[in-house]
Amino acid sequence: MNITDPITIALTKGRILKETLPLLAKVGIEPSEDLDASRKLIVPTTLTNVHLVILRGSDVPTYVKHGAADIGIAGKDMLLEFGGEGIYEPLDLGIARCRLMTAGPRLSQTTQAPRRRIRVATKFLNIARAHYAEKGIHADLIKLYGSMELAPLMGLADEIVDIVDTGKTLEENGMVPLELIAEVSSRLIVNKASMRTRHASVRMLVDALEEAVGAQE
Repeated sequence: MNITDPITIALTKGRILKETLPLLAKVGIEPSEDLDASRKLIVPTTLTNVHLVILRGSDVPTYVKHGAADIGIAGKDMLLEFGGEGIYEPLDLGIARCRLMTAGPRLSQTTQAPRRRIRVATKFLNIARAHYAEKGIHADLIKLYGSMELAPLMGLADEIVDIVDTGKTLEENGMVPLELIAEVSSRLIVNKASMRTRHASVRMLVDALEEAVGAQE
């Protein structure tokens, strides 16, 4: 692949990164250093003009939106939470699949009547606010960054909004998934200005990844 323009790709740490790297390798893009050992913040790749930055998932849309990165790979949950202004979303990569759901204590399904005001713990404030508003429920939102299941157990919240993979963590803590908000997978996102100014290189990379995704379906 002949990428002639300098391209920066923002990748999401964790599970998404692990599932993204093999996909990038299929189109000839591999880190030139061991990501686990390297302390570099901007990592060169096997393609001279392509560099990687590894970020928290919540930061990837911001870097792409403001043009600090030309391309990014982020979960659909983060795109729903932070909005898509200034970003194209040309491709569903079909990796890191999970569900964004509400969840609550198992007993609450049978012991409590429907409520019009509840306390909800989540890091997805915008998504949660919109979801409960659509249902006519006033949600007092409590922002947490981890261990969401603990909030109902400790009386901090009635429900949570969080990513659910297997549901095992919920089950082990006496909780159950309640309502599906969105099916989540990782998406390729592109800065709108980069799509114009570096169109040939960006388009080439998008098309190559689309072909790679199609080949594994």
